[in-house]
Order: sequence, then structure tokens, then C-alpha cells
Amino acid sequence: MARTKDPAVRSLLLERAAQMLRTRQPVTLRTLVAGTGVSTMAVYTYFGGMDGLWKALRQEGFTRLATRLAAVKMSADPVRDLAALGGAYLANALENPDLYRVMFDAGFDLEDAGAADETLHSLVQAIERAKASGRFRDEVDPLELATQSWTIGHGLASLVATGPMPHQALAHGAPMLTALFTGAGDEPARCRQSVENGWGQPAPAPPNSRDRRDRLQ
Repeated sequence: MARTKDPAVRSLLLERAAQMLRTRQPVTLRTLVAGTGVSTMAVYTYFGGMDGLWKALRQEGFTRLATRLAAVKMSADPVRDLAALGGAYLANALENPDLYRVMFDAGFDLEDAGAADETLHSLVQAIERAKASGRFRDEVDPLELATQSWTIGHGLASLVATGPMPHQALAHGAPMLTALFTGAGDEPARCRQSVENGWGQPAPAPPNSRDRRDRLQ
């Protein structure tokens, strides 16, 4: 009879690997399970080995991002919603900086690349709504504009969540998105208000999220 897998063990190993990356510890079979109470065999049981662990770690980052984006409530203002999705992207990076580093490491495949692509598609859908409502010009390419918007969010996330810039630098996101969306055809004053309504300023990671990672050391 097959042994039932415990999702808590899988999550523990993923969190442990992410924390070790944050503290620049070498991640091997033995160092990964040290102090966790599980054996090295658990890595094979839950991931099929270390390569499977890295794939799962990348996927977990996109899974958390997708959950965060899905929690954004859509409104009648698609430009506001675009900015809100950007703010959610930043918030996810701030709350999961260890996983964020791994998400874009193409050295390992994703378990489900299609699921990761859906995170970008949420921006594409909002841009299509903005075009339909007359906020953006008809010739705007939704995927191209979504990629440009994503680039702004990714740049800020890299500089703040995993880099040298202070949290206050996130405030630059609103004027950059306003310039981008105005260039796509939106009326400047209306665009600025919509972006400011949606963007806000993503909160820092809750203290207990770091406490949980530290307990895995």
C-alpha cells in the first residue's frame, strides 16, 4: 500500500531550501534535511531528487504569485486594475523574497510552465479590457504592453525585495506605470488617478513570515 504523503513535509522542505538560499548556505541533500526531523529519502519521496526540488521551488514561487494576483478584486476601471495587479506582484515579491530569487532561474525547468504563463495573462486580460473601454488605443498590443508593465514591476522587485534599494523606492512604480499607460493612449489626469488608486504601496513582509523561515534554520 502506497504511503500517504504529508503536504506539510513538502512545504517544510521548500521553505527550508528557500531560506538556505537567502542565507547563502550550500543546499545539498544532507544540509537540506538537517534539523528538520525528516530523512534525505524525503527529498526523493516528494520531489524525485534534488533536480525535482529546484523545479518545485520555482513552481512554488509562481503558485504564490498566481494566488496573490487572483486575490485582486477587479473593478469597473481596468487601468486601476492593471496598477493593482502590479502592486500585488510587488507585495508577493516582498513577502517571498527567497522564492522570488528562484522563480526566474531558468537553470531548472518549471513543473507547469503554462501555470506560470497565466500570471502574465492576467495583465493581458486587463489591457484587453482597457482597449475595449477606449482607455488604450486600438493598435496597442496587449501582450507587449503587459510585458512592459511586468518589466517595471520586476525591476522594482529586484531592486527592493532582493537588492539594494529601500522600500520607499516602490513609490516610483506609480509614475512609471502612468507614463507607460499614457503612452498607450490613456488621458494623463485620468490615468494618474487610476494608477494611484490601484497601486498604493505594497506593505513589507509580515514579521511572522521571517520568523517562520528563521525557525527552519
